[in-house]
Amino acid sequence: MASPLPMTLRVYRKLSSAVVPLAPALINRRLKQGKEDPERIGERRGLTRDARPPGPLVWIHGASVGEVLAAAALIERLRALHIGILLTSGTVTSAAIVAKRFPPEIIHQYVPYDSPRYVKRFLDHWRPSLALFIESDLWPNLIMSSAARRVPMVLINGRMSHRSFPRWRRAYSTISALLGAFEICLAQSDTDTERFSALGARNVITTGNLKLDVPAPPADSMKLERLMAVTRGRPIVVAASTHPGEEEILIEAHRTLAGFFPSLLTVIVPRHPDRGSTVWRMIAAAGLKAALRSRDELPTAATDIYVADTVGELGVFYRLAGVVFMGGSLVPHGGQNPIEAIKLGASIVHGPHVFNFTDVYGALDRAAGARRVDGQEALVKQLGQLLADPATRDALVEAGSTVVDQLGGALEKTFAALEPYLLQMRLEMGAANA
Repeated sequence: MASPLPMTLRVYRKLSSAVVPLAPALINRRLKQGKEDPERIGERRGLTRDARPPGPLVWIHGASVGEVLAAAALIERLRALHIGILLTSGTVTSAAIVAKRFPPEIIHQYVPYDSPRYVKRFLDHWRPSLALFIESDLWPNLIMSSAARRVPMVLINGRMSHRSFPRWRRAYSTISALLGAFEICLAQSDTDTERFSALGARNVITTGNLKLDVPAPPADSMKLERLMAVTRGRPIVVAASTHPGEEEILIEAHRTLAGFFPSLLTVIVPRHPDRGSTVWRMIAAAGLKAALRSRDELPTAATDIYVADTVGELGVFYRLAGVVFMGGSLVPHGGQNPIEAIKLGASIVHGPHVFNFTDVYGALDRAAGARRVDGQEALVKQLGQLLADPATRDALVEAGSTVVDQLGGALEKTFAALEPYLLQMRLEMGAANA
């Protein structure tokens, strides 16, 4: 007999039902903020124009871009088994990435708002055979309703941050009820395994970080060639996935470095592309010349900083520059994933706030496969050294590549853990076709 739900989850269920009449106001606000797709807003209410494919269906859910891309290699493996795949996420940016990077037969839907009514519509329509939740995007009604329907659920690439862990410990009955609904919890690291186990998860296994096994991002060859043509001969630094508070530091770093490298081009790729015009105004206010990629502008010889405020083009810019600063790390955001840049031959510089990728950056720093900086002065020093010394840059790239190779293998371990469920699906497919 299943344990009764804790009071917190029962209250949450009632409240999330009660606020449904407020959904139109919420949706309108998010539409105005550009956080929803007006053509697909029905998906947030569990409605869809897409048909469920026949046969078994694996439902994979990730919060946003990073989680969706982490599952890319696993999705390719599942496709090879001719199993239907439903991929859900919650952001407009992630939907754009799926459209660019994934085959058309992968069905993408926006995850429904976590109201029992919307979740019921979603599950009634899609009837998943297996649910894979990526990292830690745990929506209570989605999880409780799926468990009530006996949908097997597995947490993959599980991560419990040092921020979230103490908060969840204070709400042990709530998190243990949610984690207890998962048949297996596949964690990124031994630390994550210990934390999930302490919070009540059962059958926790350390499989490693799927983000270490992601393929290098693609690049449009024509766009890359055009950029290489207009920047040829210039030293280039790419600041990838930057957050508020970092662009000001990068602008001043560029000003200082340009005194030593007069033709320097800094490329700033905001983590959220809709901040492009804000970053452009910062650069102009600093007396520097900027170009904005969303306006189809290309850098000219007079451009100091190029703002790449588009979606899905990091593969282009990682190939353009040998020196990459990974954003989200000079401010306490937790850092961004350096793996794709390393796989494309970039030397990595990062700030101190990398708690979202503690193991990865720790291994890179210990092996001299990345450079840590704690502020603007150190950032200028490290970027300057890498721009001036190709041998140092090459050594950093080689050490980083070695670390990434050594830390890989999460895909194989994850796939092995899922094999019993996939075998059952294949048996069902065989019986249906007999």
